[in-house]
Amino acid sequence: MICYLFPEPTYLFFSSNLPGILYYSHIPATVVALLTGLFVFWNGRKFLLNQLLLIIAVCFSLWTLSNLIAWTNIHSNFILFIWSFFGLLSSLISIFCIYFIYVFLDKKDITFRLKTVFLALLAPVLALAPTSFSLRGFNITRCDAFGFEVLPFELYYTSLGVLAMVWILVLLVYRYRRAASELKKQIVLMGIGIEFFLFSFFTMGFLGSYLTSIGILPDSELEMYGLFGMIVFMVYIGIFLVRFKTFNVGLIASQALVVALMVLIGSQLTFVRSTTNFILTLIALVLTAAIGTILIRSVKREIAQRELLEELTQKLEETNERQEVLIHFIGHEVKGFLTKDAGAFASLCDGDFGPLPDGLKPFVCNALEQSRSGARSVTDLLTASNQKKGTITYAKEPFDLKALAAEITEKAKSMAEEKKLALTFSADEAGEPYTMSGDKEKIGDHVLRNIIENSIHYTLAGSVAVSLKKEDNKFVFTVKDTGIGITEEDKKRLFTEGGHGKDSQKVNVHSTGYGLYIAKNIVVAHGGTITAESEGEGKGATFTVEFPGQVVG
Repeated sequence: MICYLFPEPTYLFFSSNLPGILYYSHIPATVVALLTGLFVFWNGRKFLLNQLLLIIAVCFSLWTLSNLIAWTNIHSNFILFIWSFFGLLSSLISIFCIYFIYVFLDKKDITFRLKTVFLALLAPVLALAPTSFSLRGFNITRCDAFGFEVLPFELYYTSLGVLAMVWILVLLVYRYRRAASELKKQIVLMGIGIEFFLFSFFTMGFLGSYLTSIGILPDSELEMYGLFGMIVFMVYIGIFLVRFKTFNVGLIASQALVVALMVLIGSQLTFVRSTTNFILTLIALVLTAAIGTILIRSVKREIAQRELLEELTQKLEETNERQEVLIHFIGHEVKGFLTKDAGAFASLCDGDFGPLPDGLKPFVCNALEQSRSGARSVTDLLTASNQKKGTITYAKEPFDLKALAAEITEKAKSMAEEKKLALTFSADEAGEPYTMSGDKEKIGDHVLRNIIENSIHYTLAGSVAVSLKKEDNKFVFTVKDTGIGITEEDKKRLFTEGGHGKDSQKVNVHSTGYGLYIAKNIVVAHGGTITAESEGEGKGATFTVEFPGQVVG
């Protein structure tokens, strides 16, 4: 390599004076990477994940081609040109592997901010690769290729490989803890495949060059073994194609790829030149055949189960639709009756039909509250059902959030006074309106009222403080109470459908468990967030609603 004593290579990089492992490691890995990358891209070219896999495969293949030329060519100027691409291609592999994992996990493109970070990491390599800060030149009379690459540059692009391994590992572990069981399996398999590839590729490459440069190894043949990591990675990609359909590739096409990989690996037996290479090829062939056969059989079983499940699901959906129509009909009828009853009780309680006897008025007024509470419960159930079906619409118009919050708080004071609670309202910049765009009725009735009344219900003594302020172009609505508090276990159910705290119904027997669930859906639909904090049982709670980027005046 890089020596005038070597003969001129044929067909750019074929030479008889080099170890057989050179071609055995480079050619199969390159063909497998390109075959898989092109196959996945061809069957789903519009998907970003498929595009990224092809980019990784192409960068790897260009690296292996450049490496073959560097091992076999004897012209220093040409090698100098080729060698300048190593750092760049290695860096691109690192960054695109991280990019690939993000898209694999999130099923969408990364943010512009993250793309900027990736570009910043690549910038030094892009700027220095074609300069003397990367390579000082080669001297073919020395018959080696060590000591010419600038160490800081080599360390930087190698460190990007280490960064990719650590970044991907941390990201996968973090997402694994939050993932559903099926996604956990995918995370483990993808993690093993890509981490093994990055570790073998960068570790073997760096050790091969470094140990040879300090005289421990006679040559950098060690780096060739690191290329087998790509074959392992692509075998795992094959698992995803067949088992999980991650890349939106059909079953028949996936089976064809598995068979093609087996044929490709088996074809290596025709030109290996040593017993070691023959054994390695045979092991790879047997493992690929075994894994491929198991996968194809398991997927066929899954297809049969899925077809049965889809048939049962369709029948269940038809039944659920009929039940849902019936439930909605009954719900609306009950709500209508309760509303009429509330109207009648309100007229009696207000004295529209003359004064009531002293003993009867408390009974009638209490019946009014019970009717209104029942109507609100039915409304919550119907609203939650409509939210799940996606039939809720929002009439977003400008309104004064401060005036609305003050009005809702004022209406809740009678409820607080019955429990002898202090209910207060405060807002920053008292003279300035808090104008935002949104559905005033739904935000007022299902969000603000719900949270305030929720705090009153679960506060046995003390106070409920309602506040509103502007913060970083956001409206922050807060309700802080001295109530029964929220345990860590209850927090997990707080904003879920029908979610009740462990002992919440002992305090509020009329709770449906849908109020905060509905409130959260409405807040999220307006681009906001809703959270609840508590120091624990008996220590009160604080509910916070934020509406970001909604300010119109």
